[in-house]
Amino acid sequence: MSQLELDRGVANNDRPDFSKNANHAATAPAFLAVHDIHAYYGESYIVQGVSFNVHEGEILALLGRNGAGKTSTLRAIAQIGSPMMTHGEVWLDHQPLHRMSSHEASRAGLSLVPEDRRIIPGLTVEENIQLAQIAPPIGWSIERIYELFPRLGERRKQEGVTLSGGEQQMLSIGRALARDIKVLLLDEPYEGLAPVIVDEIEKTLNIIKQQGITTILVEQNAVRALKLADRAVILESGGVVYDGTAKEVLENEQLRHDYLAI
Repeated sequence: MSQLELDRGVANNDRPDFSKNANHAATAPAFLAVHDIHAYYGESYIVQGVSFNVHEGEILALLGRNGAGKTSTLRAIAQIGSPMMTHGEVWLDHQPLHRMSSHEASRAGLSLVPEDRRIIPGLTVEENIQLAQIAPPIGWSIERIYELFPRLGERRKQEGVTLSGGEQQMLSIGRALARDIKVLLLDEPYEGLAPVIVDEIEKTLNIIKQQGITTILVEQNAVRALKLADRAVILESGGVVYDGTAKEVLENEQLRHDYLAI
């Protein structure tokens, strides 16, 4: 047993084990199944045996303190290559994402919206969306995206990078929907946004859920994320310490204190 495993065993002796319940990837069917994934940045072991399930149309909050491995887990699921996934499996609707490149995983229906949003300089709002639709599979029409985000329609000819932070987040989500996606991965979508804009983003995510799209949400604003989500997975030191309902986390003071410091 490694020193890390020994350290974890000592650290967890006086804590309840919240990591396995009826939603755990080993026991429940899933639309997206993440099973025992391990990933490294160089020699740094970041994602350490993460497993969880997400069911179709669910919103799952992936939570944990800074450095717990949340963003790295999202990137490993998306097959970005950084961190490098060295072991484990990721299945989306019976398709083996772990055998695919990031481009192939995207075509299979997975879309990652990173924290920095990746708006392309020099292109208008509409051109940013159109670029996402150059190759199939094509998802929502541009007009349907503007119905979801009226502000983007009003600013369709404005350069994307000149939008406000909240509008750029809307554009990033709209650009993802322009593809035919099954699972949306969102990394810190509330970062730096005013509460009223966060309200708008949450309404949007509920609408997306109603369309059957599955969402995994990484967010430091844990309480807001938990109130939105159906389920939660909490990471600590690169591993899963809780997998269950978001409601339980909101109601369990010990769990919030131990792993989220809230």
